[in-house]
Amino acid sequence: MKRLSFVIPAVIIAGAVALSSMFIVDERENALVLQFGQVKQVRTEPGLYFRIPFIQEVVRYDSRILGLQSQPLEVTPADDRRLVVDAFLRWRIDDVQRFRQAVGAVGISAAQGRIEQILNAAIREVLGSVPSNAVLSEDRTGLMNQIRDIARREARSLGVDVIDVRLTRTDLPEQNLAATYARMRAEREREAADEIARGNEAAQRVRAQADRTVTELVSSARRDGDIVRGEADAQRNRIYAEAFGRDPEFFAFSRSLMSYERALTGANSSMVLSPDSDFFRYLNAIDPGGMPAAMTVTDPTTPSAAPADN
Repeated sequence: MKRLSFVIPAVIIAGAVALSSMFIVDERENALVLQFGQVKQVRTEPGLYFRIPFIQEVVRYDSRILGLQSQPLEVTPADDRRLVVDAFLRWRIDDVQRFRQAVGAVGISAAQGRIEQILNAAIREVLGSVPSNAVLSEDRTGLMNQIRDIARREARSLGVDVIDVRLTRTDLPEQNLAATYARMRAEREREAADEIARGNEAAQRVRAQADRTVTELVSSARRDGDIVRGEADAQRNRIYAEAFGRDPEFFAFSRSLMSYERALTGANSSMVLSPDSDFFRYLNAIDPGGMPAAMTVTDPTTPSAAPADN
């Protein structure tokens, strides 16, 4: 019995020691076996492994892709316009032993700080060599690839592989926004003034062309009117000449009647003429009995027209 009482604890202790010597590496992690701070084993494949209990320790690191969101960084592009930039970086541990030597026991948190410094330096180097318009444009993939390549090269010393870099924000500083908006507003106002000036110039050309067209049309209409009136006058004169040639006496009589009508038009018109005047030649012919030697001719519409004494 005494012997059995010693065996059971020994078996338990041996089992505990055996269990403590075993460790499992998951597919999502890498492991280092350290002995007095020195790396003795590097385990990057998933499986069951062994270590020396109480002497060696196992340190695990995440083998998955990790993300890093940088703090806003103020950069000065080639045209001296300051910009506020922040970026998102994806990385993973590529060499776990080198990573341990570079960051020490602090691990991931220390690596994040070192990688952010590398990223900020790469952003300043790339964006400082191009104008701000290239940074603010939508097509800036080339700039992000340059930043990624520089960060990847510098991060190899940490045992880290930089997979991708994306610029998440590129804005103007708050103190520059008002001046930028004022400059944009002035530029738009200048463009509007240019458009208004071009519109006024075009309107003046249209009005001048319209005035010229009106003048040409009026001149053409007047010319055509003068031609028509001239032709009408010529036709009238021809008709008068033909009428005079057919019956000169009747033509003279008709013209005399028109003269009587025109001369006696008006409410208070009067004439003093000799009865044997040529003006009354056709009236004397109509009235063979004769008239007084001198008379006052008044408007026939006046009811009390009295002859004048000799």
